[in-house]
Amino acid sequence: MSKKPVVVYGASGYTGRLICEYLREYNIPFIAAGRSAEKLNAAMKSNVPGIETASYEVAEVAHTVPALTELFSGASVVLNTVGPFAKFGTEVVDACLAAKCHYTDTTGEQDWLITLDEKYGAQFAAAGLLLAPGIAHMYSTGEIAAQLCLETPGLDTLDIAVFWGGSPTIASTLTILINAATSKAYYLEQNQYMEWQADAGLYRLNIPGQHEAALALPWGGTSHPVWFKRDPRVANVKVLGGVFNKALMEGVPQIVAAALKATEGMTDEQRDAALTQTASSIMGTMPPRENPRINKSVDSVYASGPLGRMHCVIFGNSNYKQTGLLQAFAAASLLQQAPRRVGFASACQAFGHRELLGTLRSFGLVQEPIITRMG
Repeated sequence: MSKKPVVVYGASGYTGRLICEYLREYNIPFIAAGRSAEKLNAAMKSNVPGIETASYEVAEVAHTVPALTELFSGASVVLNTVGPFAKFGTEVVDACLAAKCHYTDTTGEQDWLITLDEKYGAQFAAAGLLLAPGIAHMYSTGEIAAQLCLETPGLDTLDIAVFWGGSPTIASTLTILINAATSKAYYLEQNQYMEWQADAGLYRLNIPGQHEAALALPWGGTSHPVWFKRDPRVANVKVLGGVFNKALMEGVPQIVAAALKATEGMTDEQRDAALTQTASSIMGTMPPRENPRINKSVDSVYASGPLGRMHCVIFGNSNYKQTGLLQAFAAASLLQQAPRRVGFASACQAFGHRELLGTLRSFGLVQEPIITRMG
């Protein structure tokens, strides 16, 4: 049974460490949980600045519903970073429901969001609990920009671009490969899911703040079409994203295509093992701690309607730090007051887009948004 109000599950990973760092800054006691106490202790002591001033415990736990339920009981919030979430998330969500805990994660796996919405949303709402997947820079910061545009009435179409500097983590690389192998990617058209063309390749986008065109992918469809499907203002959502490193982007379709061909005819277990090995060969070590001079981010949203146009761009830095902060803020908010919405909800729907923006601004991770009325 937890003696702390917050559990960070997967705390030894890159994102989990950052969440713990920001929980320390919020003075929130937490449990750093995962499968290996040795890795957790090493990660806390070596990779979380100021951890000696934090109120925390380390908990080694088996990835089963009974074990996780026992650990979560007594806590209020579980922040889950253990992905791929479609593969490992069900046990965590079931345990949160059994232990009566709010649930958040950092996913961008569209199929996982759809599963949570359809299978668990009503159960969490009935229990008065929040089910908020996808609280992370690649999704939440872009959603903030979209919500700022939607403050202007009469806009029903969102064209979203998300870019960042740096490389995906080990877990993110594996998620990309498994998601490509097992799931389709959707955009929203007239409030219906429509499949992205699987073999369309790279898209060229004009990114605010630079002359050079950038390369982008649907990136699994992302979270936004799922979140906005239940927003009566919005009918159409398309999202493209990528890293500023063109060479890396040019290699992604070939890497994914080769991995998919190599795993044809395999069982699910064999495929996952092969994709895990491929991901390790691509990104086998933890990325370095982010440098704001290198790890920049751009979230750009064009919102349109029959008689109106708005554009919002948010320039920022350190996308993984943005993720860690957003997760910690979610926990801080949930410990003090009820969310704006229970059941399945995005970060903005649960906590307010201007509140999240203010938090990112106060920690120096994003600039003031640039909002332009275009018609």
